[in-house]
Amino acid sequence: MAMGDIAFNLLIFFVILARAQDDSHLQWTPAKAENLENAGHAMVSVVIDNENKLYLNGQEIGVGQLATAIEDQLGDAPAGERTVLLKVHHEAVALRFEPVIEAVSEAGGDLVHIVEDVKKKN
Repeated sequence: MAMGDIAFNLLIFFVILARAQDDSHLQWTPAKAENLENAGHAMVSVVIDNENKLYLNGQEIGVGQLATAIEDQLGDAPAGERTVLLKVHHEAVALRFEPVIEAVSEAGGDLVHIVEDVKKKN
């Protein structure tokens, strides 16, 4: 009986987690870089799409509310578990993404910029 309760709670947890971070409908093309590392798990995802719209975990948001919203999402997570994934469309200009970087820093998040790996040709 207890195992069934645990499985049910885990199922609910993953359904809620999956819905909160669904940004698959957003259109963006990552910048390219070499020698990349895996970012691992993140609680927060920030996207600047191909129309320069800003999204937090798939929900459109203004840059003025971003720091507070990220701080709320991170809660009291300890250092090392405060990862914020930043996905910026490759044509976005610094004027658009620099305030986002500042907001992540202000919220105490560990910023990870998502880019596409460029494979070297031999």
